Amino acid sequence: MRHNTARSYGSVARSLHWLTALIILSNIALGLWAERIPLDQMALKVQVFSLHKTLGIAALVVALARIGWALTQTRPAPVHPERRLETLLAEAVHWTLYGAMVLVPVTGWIEHAASEGYAPILWPLGQGLPLVPKSPALAMTMAQVHHVFAFLLIGSVALHVAGAVKHAVIDRDGVLGRMTRGLPAGDGIVARHLMPALVALAVFGAGAAYALATRPMDAAPRATLEQAASDWQVQDGTLGFAVRQMGSTVTGQFSDWTAAITFDPDSGAGAVTVTINMDSVTIGTVTDQAKGAEFFDVTAHPTAIFEGVIRPEGDGYVAEGPLSLRGQQMPFTLPFALTITDGLAQMQGQAVMDRRDWQVGAGYADESTVGFQVDLTVALTARR
Repeated sequence: MRHNTARSYGSVARSLHWLTALIILSNIALGLWAERIPLDQMALKVQVFSLHKTLGIAALVVALARIGWALTQTRPAPVHPERRLETLLAEAVHWTLYGAMVLVPVTGWIEHAASEGYAPILWPLGQGLPLVPKSPALAMTMAQVHHVFAFLLIGSVALHVAGAVKHAVIDRDGVLGRMTRGLPAGDGIVARHLMPALVALAVFGAGAAYALATRPMDAAPRATLEQAASDWQVQDGTLGFAVRQMGSTVTGQFSDWTAAITFDPDSGAGAVTVTINMDSVTIGTVTDQAKGAEFFDVTAHPTAIFEGVIRPEGDGYVAEGPLSLRGQQMPFTLPFALTITDGLAQMQGQAVMDRRDWQVGAGYADESTVGFQVDLTVALTARR
């Protein structure tokens, strides 16, 4: 029989139940495994997270199908309606489980859509979502909510299984047979109320509040640079970069840097010394990884220094000199455009670097994981 009755589950509901259980348990295992894979096995970590996200989309589709089918069906009544507290708890767990089946993949999907270039979904859809901007702050918030809701899902699954075992081993009342073989059980006396749904809503509200209160925030650099003495004083500026990660472009920037500039507008000659606080880097959800020993190794090499000689070239200018980064010193050339009006200089420059020249991410020899090319962009306004 395909349809439910007040005493049993039909074949469609049972099939969706066991398919949901298989997907959820598999994806819980994948998620826990992915979290524990060390960063030095990044290729494997990315692959497992991709599988986890892909299966999460499947879990959401099946959950919505299950909920949609349940809304059209009679719901089998509790077998022991006289056990009010037990029935309330069982119903609350069911509501929590149904909510988590939707909210866990949705929050994970939003986190993925707000992130850039990490562990793609393997379905031919879903890398982005309407109304979800690329935002590291949003991604980090959704990651924390997803994490908390995932443990609510694990807890509700554990309680659900414990309840099924109790009915099968202690009560022996046929409840498990309703879902395994569609056998009838209980008297079919329906007594529905809203309290279990309100309990589940309170659980998710508390979970969301905890997630928001404990979400990681972008930490300020451990130390900030003192403004360098300069003939031209930098008033504002940006120092950013972009790199391909897992086939997508991710962008980052350094928020703390100084520039000591000497420049003669008449001859176009000058010099610049740029000091970068490497701990001020941000690059979305992989900021901590970028600061680690595999990449910028901020602890051992807290600053990068570029000492360039400025000269005219073509319609613009170039700054050429050594760039010391991560303990490696290599020649570097930055072409830039410059306009000076009433003593106010505005500069924009772009350069292409190869991260391997400075031993950044040396363990990532496969460009499909982290690209070799890094696009650097600089813009500043300075006044003499």
